[in-house]
Amino acid sequence: MRFAFATWSKRPELTADDGRAAEALRRLGHLVEPIPWDAGQIAWAAFDAVVVRSVWDYHLRPAEFLRWVEAVDRAGTPLLNPAVVLRWNHHKSYLRDLAARGVETVPTLWLARGAETDLLRLLTERGWPEAVVKPAVSASAYETWGISGAPALADQRRLEALLDAGEVLVQPLLPEVRSRGEWSLVFFGGAFSHAMLKSPRAGDFRVQEELGGRAEPADPSPRLVEQAARALAAVAAPCLYARVDGVERAGQLLLMELELIEPVLYFGADPAAPDRFTAALLALLGEGRGSHSRFE
Repeated sequence: MRFAFATWSKRPELTADDGRAAEALRRLGHLVEPIPWDAGQIAWAAFDAVVVRSVWDYHLRPAEFLRWVEAVDRAGTPLLNPAVVLRWNHHKSYLRDLAARGVETVPTLWLARGAETDLLRLLTERGWPEAVVKPAVSASAYETWGISGAPALADQRRLEALLDAGEVLVQPLLPEVRSRGEWSLVFFGGAFSHAMLKSPRAGDFRVQEELGGRAEPADPSPRLVEQAARALAAVAAPCLYARVDGVERAGQLLLMELELIEPVLYFGADPAAPDRFTAALLALLGEGRGSHSRFE
């Protein structure tokens, strides 16, 4: 089979991590080609599937990205994750949907585009001594910042600028991120594969490695895995890959993000992870032993 792994134009090659998954497919005789999602004039129908990977600028051009999703979908080529999932997951309103379906999520204040908002009043009314502000369409902590204590005038101005562009989320800064770390539980084909425990650098709350955070392989409790699986089960369509990010509070997984577009999947954390990914991919396409295509 021939697979396209969608990347982005500033880094068209596969990441070292995604390269591990590609090699697992190649060992089975399949072809894998990294192609930027915005390359243009690509015959996507020539592939047996398009696997979305390092499309790390989608949040900067969401309308264009969604048009690409529709184009691949119309070509009849299986898109993984599916188009309906990518559309839903690109905007953080999916957290509202999950909360409505009974998933425990971080408390979130939703501010509509253009709303006139007094940040100090909002945080005071909710009793949030520390908070995080982020756009509703964002990735890799883009335009995301933390507030400790009374917000400064610069925080208010920055919020107003974000509201001029779109919807904004305000959430309490969870102390567990600093004290216990943030979990990332990785699933392939709906089944748990492996997990990472991430922590920020001193004085920060962001756990991304490019921002100074660190991530280490870790073993979550069966209860956390079960709770993460329930969150994933609330998604409307089957997913090839998913990363469930959250913190543990009193034995409960509090969901921060459900990453279904372009998460780092930490294939290097477990030698068997690339093979599990490959098996899930082939099963979804009907090539796995005893499987049936979920795209028929």
